[in-house]
Amino acid sequence: MKRFHIHVGVEQLDEAIRFYSALFGAEPAKRKTDYAKWLLEDPRVNFAISTRAKKNGMDHLGIQVEEEGELTELRERLKAADMAVVEEGETVCCYARSDKSWIQDPAGIPWEAYRTMEDAQLFSGQPDQAKSACCTPETMGKPDCCAPSENTAGCCG
Repeated sequence: MKRFHIHVGVEQLDEAIRFYSALFGAEPAKRKTDYAKWLLEDPRVNFAISTRAKKNGMDHLGIQVEEEGELTELRERLKAADMAVVEEGETVCCYARSDKSWIQDPAGIPWEAYRTMEDAQLFSGQPDQAKSACCTPETMGKPDCCAPSENTAGCCG
């Protein structure tokens, strides 16, 4: 079963948690000092906020799957449509270990297709977490992105 994913960058986490908890009628399923996530069933959505996004507002969208076969099917569908898919593979991001692929829609909005395998104690696989943020196609390979590059070699262990 799939779940729609939305990640929003915020400046004031506590204020945003208060707002979204009232909007959704639920407290976050996961809460950290810089991150919160709601796993809602109606509508079925994984809604996350963090102070680590490169900008305030909508950071990226995604489709979260539960089974490896669903992720394979989604990846194959995107590739069959001749879309430029960026395979991030297994990575640690947003306090979870996941297998991810990225694509940008025609408006330039980053979308991730991913399966979460387990919770993680770190925000990202990057040793210096103070500045790290999860990657999108536009930030991949740049400093402070959790994908390997010349400047962040091996950070996605």
